Amino acid sequence: MTPPPQGSADRPAGRHSPPLDVDGLLDDPGTRVIVCCGAGGVGKTTTAAALGLRAAERGRRVVVLTIDPARRLAQSMGLVELDNTPRPVTGVDVAAGGGLDAMMLDMKRTFDEVIEQHATPEKAEQIFANPFYQAMSSSFAGTQEYMAMEKLGQLRAAADSAGSGADGAGWDLIVVDTPPSRSALDFLDAPARLGSFLDGRLIRILSAPAKAGGKAYLRVVSAAVGSATGVLTKLLGAQILKDVQAFVGALDTVFGGFRERASRTYELLQAPGTAFVVVAAPEPDALREASYFVERLADEKMPLAGLVLNRVHTSQAEELSASRALTAAEDLEESGGSDLTAALLRVHADRMLRRERERSLAARFTAAFPRVPVVEVAARAQDVHDLAGLRDIGTGLAKS
Repeated sequence: MTPPPQGSADRPAGRHSPPLDVDGLLDDPGTRVIVCCGAGGVGKTTTAAALGLRAAERGRRVVVLTIDPARRLAQSMGLVELDNTPRPVTGVDVAAGGGLDAMMLDMKRTFDEVIEQHATPEKAEQIFANPFYQAMSSSFAGTQEYMAMEKLGQLRAAADSAGSGADGAGWDLIVVDTPPSRSALDFLDAPARLGSFLDGRLIRILSAPAKAGGKAYLRVVSAAVGSATGVLTKLLGAQILKDVQAFVGALDTVFGGFRERASRTYELLQAPGTAFVVVAAPEPDALREASYFVERLADEKMPLAGLVLNRVHTSQAEELSASRALTAAEDLEESGGSDLTAALLRVHADRMLRRERERSLAARFTAAFPRVPVVEVAARAQDVHDLAGLRDIGTGLAKS
């Protein structure tokens, strides 16, 4: 798939963006990976689940990788809980020949799997027992984003390999819900940040014990940073510094594998079979984040499918403007008419004013990116709590 051209030079501002053909995207056998990204709290995880369900019920064999979903979402997919193993979702209409598995990223377990795959059993045991590894694999900054990419690479490899069932044979579509990062760009930056961390001066110094011993190591440290070890000991404590050095020394043999897999997964994200779907709400911060992401995807030459504008407020009586509704409410109140009708008119006016603000915000985005396809999904009165709710979201996504 070719990403739509970005920018607005060849199209006048104010014109409508093309509609996002969600069903066309899902039905295309060339679409192998869909990455849902955007700011936190905009319905990104629900969108990913709804896309996965709709694709499965249209004949695709799908696995959805969610990142820390709310408990209600796991329940909506008929699962008591999600974990690091893809599990079949029951209640899916498989008449078209599709199927749906779902899983939740377990950051530490994925890190453990990487170590188990790329280190000897003895080295792996040494790493697992290290206190610094135990902390890093659970909470180190950027680990979640990188492990999400590791898991995506694992799922794609499983989908491409022979086998059956949970081994991934037959998956022809992977839907990824990116981590709820402070910045939506963290997911794309994870491989580069990891490479920078592994190649950093401090890591080279800390790994020196694995490459030199005794006096040789002391000379390396002295030449490299002088009193840095003493400073680190004061800051971290002697035992913590010793744990870090032992961890880095044990992990040194698999550092190259981290970099290589990060590079391969990054290339996968740029490949024609991948489609990014940016999810936003009609709010300034969310659309600002979406704009940053669209620009970044264009810079990185990654295939953008379009924007899902979630939680848009609508009204069945949009022909009645906010000003007319307010005028009618005031007339009723002055004439002693129905208080209930006047109250309903004011509620409608508030809703229409919100809708006008949302349209104005959306228009700024489409003016800046007029060739990015967009689909709007109406706000729901309550959270999604079952497959029927996800189907409704899917129907809303495909309405264009």
